[in-house]
Amino acid sequence: MALAVDPEIEAMVNAVSEQQLLAYVRTLENFGTRNTFSETQQENFGIGAARRWIHDEFLRVNAGALQVGYDDFPATIDGRVTNQRNVIATLPGIGDHPGAIVLMAHYDSRPDDVNDGSSPAPGADDNGSGVALLLELARVMSSRPWNNTIIFAAFSAEEQGTYGSRHYVQNSMLDGKIFDFAIDNDIVGGRNGITQSIRIFSPEPDTSTSRHLARYLDLVGGLYLPTLRVDIINSLDRAGRYSDHREFINAGVPSIRLTESEEDRVNQHSGGDTSDKIDYAYLRQVAQLNLAAIANLAGAPASPGVPTVAPMSDPSGYIISWLPNPQAAGYAISFRPLGSEKLPPLRFVSAAEAGNVAFTDLDPQTTYALSLAAIDANGRLSGFSPEVLAGPSP
Repeated sequence: MALAVDPEIEAMVNAVSEQQLLAYVRTLENFGTRNTFSETQQENFGIGAARRWIHDEFLRVNAGALQVGYDDFPATIDGRVTNQRNVIATLPGIGDHPGAIVLMAHYDSRPDDVNDGSSPAPGADDNGSGVALLLELARVMSSRPWNNTIIFAAFSAEEQGTYGSRHYVQNSMLDGKIFDFAIDNDIVGGRNGITQSIRIFSPEPDTSTSRHLARYLDLVGGLYLPTLRVDIINSLDRAGRYSDHREFINAGVPSIRLTESEEDRVNQHSGGDTSDKIDYAYLRQVAQLNLAAIANLAGAPASPGVPTVAPMSDPSGYIISWLPNPQAAGYAISFRPLGSEKLPPLRFVSAAEAGNVAFTDLDPQTTYALSLAAIDANGRLSGFSPEVLAGPSP
């Protein structure tokens, strides 16, 4: 057994449309500004018009498969009270696992003055690119059912301090909602001439579940999109910056931020952040990477629980035990040397062997971070279990 490209997921990856992404970004740009304090009642200008269009576009693209609604919240920002709305589109899973995978982007924009609701703030790259990616993946992925629930979340009031995502996470978890993984796309449009790679931000420690999610995207991206290099950044975000993924991390949910390889700091947060500067072939690749990862996570069996590991009398051996899932055709097992940035070559066991497996060819002087993921009959790979340490104390 080995990892393989699933033809159905590959077809969806190839179905991501550069032209659709361009059309979405241009539409968002044409609202003039999507600032939190901008107009809410006009038909074609301001944040109110933008969120109504996002809501209606989710409804239009999905042929009735998505449950689309608003998540309302008040935000008090610098002494000013404003009523805000997240736009949430849910694609219900058909399996019995209660968790959900969140794909998110913020739709608000800003000029230099973060609370200026009237100056131009087209926000094409920051973050029309992320919202366009949301809409395009909702269009492609809602054409078929998935085992696990997928939530497409367009958040408001990120620019003033992630108000929208904080409200959504806290209230959803109070209501009993379970989030398995969360992926944030913020400034992913790229420009002509930049390095063809994507930065994925995830915080320490080395064994954090968010860091492990970043490694998962690197692994899956290598299968489905080997032309786009993944650079895992060992940080919550860029220095002094933030995005909506931090609210999921604060709530204990594995979460990462994707951002283009080189940001345009000259035009960012200004009227110069326009759609003509984006490289839509680059944006398409980032969208394809997201789709490959989410389709595997949502299409595979649920992620395994934390395995137990016991040393053998042979100093190079360990016995790994876990509760097998009857839906899994096999398992991928990672013995990652502690401190290594990416996943090592994986080891595989079939469903018939699963549950209690001995490995006897490991370095007794190396501390390993051990985890495993389920594989279905089509080669779809679940998320990895949290890592546990094996070997000498680090």
